[in-house]
Amino acid sequence: MASTGGAQVLVASNRGPVSYEVRSDDAGGALHAKRGGGGLVSGLSAIGPDANAVWVCAALSDGDREAVRRTEGGRLPVTDTGGQQVRMLDIDADVFSDAYNGIANSVLWFVHHMLYQTPLEPVFDAEFRRQWGAYEAYNRAFAEALAKEAAEGAAVVIQDYHLALAPRMLRRLRPDLRIGHFSHTPWAPPDYFRLLPDDIAAELLGGILGADHAAFLTRRWADAFVDCCHAVLGPGIPAADPSSGGTRIGVHGLGADADFLRKRSHEPDVEERMRALREEIGEGRKTIVRVDRTELSKNIVRGLLAYRQLLDDHPEWRERVVHVAFAYPSRQDLAVYRDYTAEVQRVADDINSVYGTAGWTPVVLHVKDDFARSLAAYRLADVALVNPIRDGMNLVAKEIPVVSDEGCVLVLSREAGAFEELGEDAVVVNPYDIGGTADALARALALPEGERAERCKRLAAAATALPPAAWFLEQLGALGG
Repeated sequence: MASTGGAQVLVASNRGPVSYEVRSDDAGGALHAKRGGGGLVSGLSAIGPDANAVWVCAALSDGDREAVRRTEGGRLPVTDTGGQQVRMLDIDADVFSDAYNGIANSVLWFVHHMLYQTPLEPVFDAEFRRQWGAYEAYNRAFAEALAKEAAEGAAVVIQDYHLALAPRMLRRLRPDLRIGHFSHTPWAPPDYFRLLPDDIAAELLGGILGADHAAFLTRRWADAFVDCCHAVLGPGIPAADPSSGGTRIGVHGLGADADFLRKRSHEPDVEERMRALREEIGEGRKTIVRVDRTELSKNIVRGLLAYRQLLDDHPEWRERVVHVAFAYPSRQDLAVYRDYTAEVQRVADDINSVYGTAGWTPVVLHVKDDFARSLAAYRLADVALVNPIRDGMNLVAKEIPVVSDEGCVLVLSREAGAFEELGEDAVVVNPYDIGGTADALARALALPEGERAERCKRLAAAATALPPAAWFLEQLGALGG
């Protein structure tokens, strides 16, 4: 496929750096852009407005789709993303739903996070095959858009499990390009990955192996990918000697953006949220803080049960500690996520009903997303609880030590990618072990202030070793960009 564009650097992801809304109160229905967050946005902005870069993403909202309709080919010049242009793809709604909800979030996410109740699921039937066709079509739309936008020999960085097939599809269209793929999730070990039908497992691995460079957040996930390639595709794939050609395997451990977090966490709206939280917590009490989406892998319910066990096993902490739990609803268009969100609320209410007193609410639960309030909780944290079943990295584990005012103790699951970098100075837990997590919380609460501060200082240093801009530039560098 011939190029019609001249972009030297391209990023592809499901969600883009900007979203649009049409405000009905404006004459003519003017479009308003809102800048997104996250490491990719910060990273791409770091290369500057003269890099001739394009970000290819899906149109996710009605406003996004309207923005595409008002432009030629969905190419949107967006000044608040660092000068790069955005190409939004208005993919058919049914195709998008089947690819995103049916395959990416209900199959690939479940495989890599090992979430299936295997006596009943998964069921790879005719409906799965139909949805898989949509996933292929979705990936093909991205590959074709990238092929058109890219200049000769351009560097293309494709992001995440939504686009596992796109590298090989793009390679076939444009063999001149330098292609990278980055996985933000864990990678399942071979025995679990092979729950997938054999041909689908091979397609997923082969799709990523279409890239020159396949990268992961930790060595553990990179090794699991290679093990799956050997188990499914055969020994020696990918090539053990990258100089012989094929796909190079890399590790780039995304870190926290310390400068942004420290500045943002001292702005007036955060100070206001801190005052409100202090009132909810009560004078002189310690805090156990967690901030998560109600994603099944985040293990919020077991965290609450461990806190309940703490109150049972260590009654001396009753009325002296509050669990500040922010559980922001995620993927509520899927029934299993709605049910999980409801269970989080039920368990929190039960703890408050059983243990609460007139002057003490044991669990302060908030379910409405509020970034300023999250930063306020970060600053107030005595203990940070990060206990996922599995997590590619978990940036919350890295962000809280950076922002904490007095220094916090990190209680960290050994199944979080962040464990690889932070485990030495964290209190480490098995995420399934309620009693063990309760004991870890007790140890964390009792840790002397001096040791707590020293641990937190080392955690913050490790957490910021590869901030978003450097992380993105490492990916480009691995492609010779």
